[in-house]
Amino acid sequence: MKNLNYGIIGNCRSAALISEKGSLDWVCLPQFDSSSAFAKILDQEIGGSFEIVPENLLEIKQEYRSKTNILKTRFECVDGVFEVLDFMPRFLTDDKEYYAPPDVIRFFRLVYGKPTFKLKYDPKLDYARNQTENLISEEGFIKSFTTKGNYDSLYLYSSFDNRAILDGEVISLVKNEFCLISYNQKLLKQDIERVYLKLQRTKTYWLNWSEKTKILPEYNEQVTRSALVLKLLSYQKSGAVLAALTTSLPETIGEVRNWDYRFCWIRDGSMVVKILTQLGHYNVARRYLKFIMDIIPEKKEKIQIMYGINGEKKLSEFELDHLSGYEGSKPVRVGNAAYKQKQNDIYGILLDLIHQHFEMFETSLEHSEELWTIVRSIVKVVEENWKKPDRGIWEIRGRSLHFTFSKVMCWVAFDRAVKIASLLKRDYYMAKWKVLRHSVKDDILKKAWSEKKQAFTQYYGSEDMDASVLLMEPYGFIDGKDEKFKSTVLTIQKELEHDGLMYRYKNQDDFGTPKSAFTICSFWMINSLFKIGKKKEAKEKFEKLLTYSNHLGLFAEDIDFATKRMLGNFPQAYSHLAIVETALNFSNFSMDDEENLLDQLTS
Repeated sequence: MKNLNYGIIGNCRSAALISEKGSLDWVCLPQFDSSSAFAKILDQEIGGSFEIVPENLLEIKQEYRSKTNILKTRFECVDGVFEVLDFMPRFLTDDKEYYAPPDVIRFFRLVYGKPTFKLKYDPKLDYARNQTENLISEEGFIKSFTTKGNYDSLYLYSSFDNRAILDGEVISLVKNEFCLISYNQKLLKQDIERVYLKLQRTKTYWLNWSEKTKILPEYNEQVTRSALVLKLLSYQKSGAVLAALTTSLPETIGEVRNWDYRFCWIRDGSMVVKILTQLGHYNVARRYLKFIMDIIPEKKEKIQIMYGINGEKKLSEFELDHLSGYEGSKPVRVGNAAYKQKQNDIYGILLDLIHQHFEMFETSLEHSEELWTIVRSIVKVVEENWKKPDRGIWEIRGRSLHFTFSKVMCWVAFDRAVKIASLLKRDYYMAKWKVLRHSVKDDILKKAWSEKKQAFTQYYGSEDMDASVLLMEPYGFIDGKDEKFKSTVLTIQKELEHDGLMYRYKNQDDFGTPKSAFTICSFWMINSLFKIGKKKEAKEKFEKLLTYSNHLGLFAEDIDFATKRMLGNFPQAYSHLAIVETALNFSNFSMDDEENLLDQLTS
């Protein structure tokens, strides 16, 4: 059984996937949503890769350098041992600017002996749509370029012999060496000393970043790795946050639930930023809110559910028929037609983040006024739309319905708006919005509750369960001790849990019943069980769920019910923010316990 045994490296401009065998199988340059330069993950034959093939291999081991996004692959061979340190440079320059070029660096470190291997350097530019040619330049690098269609090019600088690389000759490693893949032609000479300095500066950057991450009493290693992954999915230039690094990794092998996730969903991005802020990373919040202010420049601007990473509004979807897909799962899609959908839940999630920002930071008057304008504009949109049906959090491509989660998030929008107005001492708005908040809550309590099921259901008038309804409690709509919430949790668990994992929902949709669990839903159930008092069961489920990660602790979007292999786009921001959120919930409870004990001892 295959699994998504890949490590991610990146520099907040783009990112790459390195397989457990040390093969570079996915990278888009110069930025996350560019066309691919290597895409073996989407087509084993023509996708393109950069592989290291030892002559006398005994064993391969892979791990991250502690608290960094530098990936170490150790090759133990009969004739010696060497390590490859893969990274994309990222560090602050003397001018306090980030150096984050569209480069992938592979640093070959000799441990002992004289290990031998071949390098299979096979870039396939522009999604492998046309032929890519390689030539050795007189200036000492390998240039790869397309000969038809969209022109694209790539440069390989190396301390190895260029001809030996292209001809696949056996190479003996007798000292430290390097390969540097760049979208741009370099102006300065690339040598081992310069590359080693970039490695050390990048390591220092990530260690400093990790040091700012809040330390928790439990699950600290998983939280730090998840935070590092979430950071890699943030785009430095605009502040956008990607849902995942890849496109078209299937939710089920051989089926058509294959989507492009290299975009910024307002919902996902807002959730990620809120969690990173709780861990102590405030700059990502400032950049993301700047992204929001940039994409909503005018009061009449309608908010889409998602945007391109540079704020693009049109994300036309098309298929790459020439690629066979991950394990033959067609189609491979680029772009995402879901950008046209109407999903009312995004407003509450965004206002929840803006409220956190107002609570935590002293914002400049300029940004406070801009954010206050956005708050009032969003409230106006929600006031006009909360009674209307939508497509819901799961982007159901059939009919619109009155989804309970969407209604709850409309309540959240009014609730957070009231709280922001209170912080800003805007009594007129506070009074007006309290009325709206009450109306929505009353509507949900009357129409979303099923007496028959003794639970809040997926949509008004339905008897179907939906895991998203579990978010009623963490967003403050209902208390964890409320009997209706307890009953809802247990009903959802009974109907949607299968072998310890959760369906999003089971009722028919456009594509049939899913065969895989949506990873974040299992975390939602764990948190809900914890909140209703089933703490032992929740912790046991959490620790079991963590074992379904890959060898580096990374999670995709989905987990197959039968095999427990990971599926869907990878690594998934949703899954990793859920790990952090769950660990925070557990640790906050532990801290509350300690405080209560101290209170008892001192009283």
